[in-house]
Amino acid sequence: MKGADISIFDGLPFNMSADLRRKITDRCRDWGIEMVGFASADDWDDPPFVPFPPREFSPKAIFPGCRTVVVLGLPVTLPILETSPSIWYQELYKNLNAQLDERAYQLSELLNRLGHASVYVPRDGYGSVEVLVDNPYAFFSHRHAAYLAGLGTFGLNNMLLTREFGPRVRFVSVFTTAKISPGKPMDRNLCVRCRRCIEACPVEAIGDVDYPKASIDKKRCTGRSISLKKKYRSPCGICIKVCPVGEDRRLFERKDLGLYDGPDKDPELYEAWEHVRRYGSL
Repeated sequence: MKGADISIFDGLPFNMSADLRRKITDRCRDWGIEMVGFASADDWDDPPFVPFPPREFSPKAIFPGCRTVVVLGLPVTLPILETSPSIWYQELYKNLNAQLDERAYQLSELLNRLGHASVYVPRDGYGSVEVLVDNPYAFFSHRHAAYLAGLGTFGLNNMLLTREFGPRVRFVSVFTTAKISPGKPMDRNLCVRCRRCIEACPVEAIGDVDYPKASIDKKRCTGRSISLKKKYRSPCGICIKVCPVGEDRRLFERKDLGLYDGPDKDPELYEAWEHVRRYGSL
């Protein structure tokens, strides 16, 4: 079938000899996904820093024959995130997860129909937050894939920071046997070491250590998530809402981070957040 023209999903022809990278990117944009990256599966064989996810967490170990990891990202809308912890942010989080899983699955099936064996990797990869108490790892890290694809760099909060949205992005991945020209990690670290994520964390789970040696107390962070889940207002999201990195702050006029220090800076905005928190959750 390779080299042939076939129809996919919406009936449009897809030329098998065309640039696969461009076709994937265009299709994702048709779906409303602007953030798309490509990482070579070989990059996990020679990690750019230590510690790095060990071999059993690599694409080729999970899906033998994998040559490329396609990473998709959707932004977490800042004004909704600012109400966190709240039912509004919880619903946004669930919605993004569902969209990412659906589109990653569709992309993997598109590639399969083109003759490139592919599978999607769900955006989380664990059953529930309670599972993470004793085993705080998913079977694959989308953040590291996004880093290798050149979509961002790590911050003190152990999250991947992007130019467009700072750490306010959810990621999902597709493993494929197709060989696609990869990106490369960014040269400049986007984290400005303002320490706001450290100071804002309600359970003091973030240490003042640069990634990859970032000091994160995963049990404290997970415990906070479990508590919020019982109140229908998880996840926490505070360390990503206070991060100054991201062009989304310009769009929503949130450049002044003093907004998060208390009600005195902008009482009207603060009351709006409190209104959301008072309803729909415990």
